[in-house]
Amino acid sequence: MSAKTRSATLAEQHTTDAIRQRIESSNHHSYLGDFVLGAVDGTVTTFAIVAGAAGAGLSAGVAVVLGLANVLADGFSMAVSNFLKSRADRQTVQRIREMEEMHIEEIPEGEREEIRQIFANKGFDGPILDQIVSVITRDRKRWVDTMLTEEWGLQLETPSPIRAALTTFVAFLLAGMVPLLPLFAAAWLAVEQLFFASALLTGATFFSIGIVRGKFSRQNPILIGGETLLIGGTAAGLAYLVGFWLSGLAT
Repeated sequence: MSAKTRSATLAEQHTTDAIRQRIESSNHHSYLGDFVLGAVDGTVTTFAIVAGAAGAGLSAGVAVVLGLANVLADGFSMAVSNFLKSRADRQTVQRIREMEEMHIEEIPEGEREEIRQIFANKGFDGPILDQIVSVITRDRKRWVDTMLTEEWGLQLETPSPIRAALTTFVAFLLAGMVPLLPLFAAAWLAVEQLFFASALLTGATFFSIGIVRGKFSRQNPILIGGETLLIGGTAAGLAYLVGFWLSGLAT
């Protein structure tokens, strides 16, 4: 990107409307992270089962059964875990909010002094600091919100536990089914061809998820795509080796 193009892009990102939209969006939870997390885990674990089954010399039918069981059971387990985490985060914010409201009610001067010290540490002093403290403590909700973010480092907007869980489960289900798709063609393809086709589809899925991760985290999509492909491929390779070493137990 040339210096002129970069300057134009930065100028577009720092217009009044662009800044307002960016600040507003930063206060809302994005469920894209939950989707990416579920998709990566679903693809890795399911293809690991396919690779392990191939290494052990198991039939495509056995791999499908194990894979489907993983997609449903492990996907549900991951969704429940995300639900509990999201609910715990929401409960934490509510608990500390109630505590801060109680402190403001019982020891307002002490809480006002906390606001003063927080912004004094940011470099404000004198009349400007007095005005900041006055403006913040004039509104009870703004006062509590400031304590939550500045003193406790919490996000005011927490994700919906149900939406986070559903997003994770759907992503796990969709991505986890990809490595299994070629196995349904077992009647027409040899075992080696099934595994090769599954590996290709899985690799493409890993890379696609990485691209989404890169855009979501504002990093190089190609680099993150390759990183995700490498991680997923390593997990699959380990599963294949374990299946190969323990293939005698499956006979």
